[in-house]
Amino acid sequence: MTAGKITAAGTTAVHNATILTDALRLALEQAQAQVNALVLGKAQAVRLAFVALLSDGHLLIEDLPGLGKTTLAHALAATLGLEFQRVQFTSDLLPADVVGVSVFDPQSRQFQFHPGPVFTQVLLADEINRAPPRTQSALLEAMAEHQVTVDGRTHPLPDPFFVIATQNPVDLSGTYPLPDSQLDRFLLRLQLGYPDEAAERDLLAGADRRNLIAQTKPVLSTDDVLAIRRAVDAVYVSDSLIHYVQALLARSRKHPGVRVGLSPRAGLALLRAARAYALLLGRAHVVPEDVQALFAAVASHRLVAEADAAPDIAKSILYAVTVD
Repeated sequence: MTAGKITAAGTTAVHNATILTDALRLALEQAQAQVNALVLGKAQAVRLAFVALLSDGHLLIEDLPGLGKTTLAHALAATLGLEFQRVQFTSDLLPADVVGVSVFDPQSRQFQFHPGPVFTQVLLADEINRAPPRTQSALLEAMAEHQVTVDGRTHPLPDPFFVIATQNPVDLSGTYPLPDSQLDRFLLRLQLGYPDEAAERDLLAGADRRNLIAQTKPVLSTDDVLAIRRAVDAVYVSDSLIHYVQALLARSRKHPGVRVGLSPRAGLALLRAARAYALLLGRAHVVPEDVQALFAAVASHRLVAEADAAPDIAKSILYAVTVD
């Protein structure tokens, strides 16, 4: 697999120019550094979390308990100055416990809507696959439409609205696998894994992460996050790179280990994430390396294949397609 060069007729210097103000670019760099100081030894995972948020997507983290999934969500929200809510998904959790419920008010003789924890800017859906499918599906409309409908009335969610869902590996007891339609709502899926030895020693010798996060001061504001999202939309993608992404989609549909390949929506998700990834690296244009760095995180949970084989299949697809 080669990186190649991305060129296109009519490309102008504006595509290489910065699309963030110096102050906002510096604040974004400081925000990443602050989260990395709280989530030790996971720089790429932190970058992908920023990618998901700045792409107006959602993030699914699948890993064993105790590896920093909740810490990452808390640290990200605190650093960006966003309102945060956490819901512990359990087998007895009801949809109304997530989205809210209408309660009859005897004084006004009307039903009053009481918003659930989904009405926030960063929602941590902790251990989402421990809740039954009906409760899992309560998030479908919220994640896709940024709104909630209860008793025929639609209630908009805050902007930005970002879901970080964690799930335990599917072979653990008491789990309900997420359906394909729900998995597709997540822009990226990643695993944190165990920290390296140096990071683990720092964790063991350092202060409690919860106390550090509680003392964290925001580096960005809601307005800053929305401004960066607008900048992501302006990141340039050439025709050649679009052809490359389409070739990856086509290859996924022909792979012998895949029953159902990637959809056009998966391609759009890959391009959207690549724009944010390029911006985080200080570029206003996407290069093939951006797509390659994100492909497994975008594709592995969308490929209909054996669960354990999907990540390896995603890598084999990536290496089978060259850049023109």
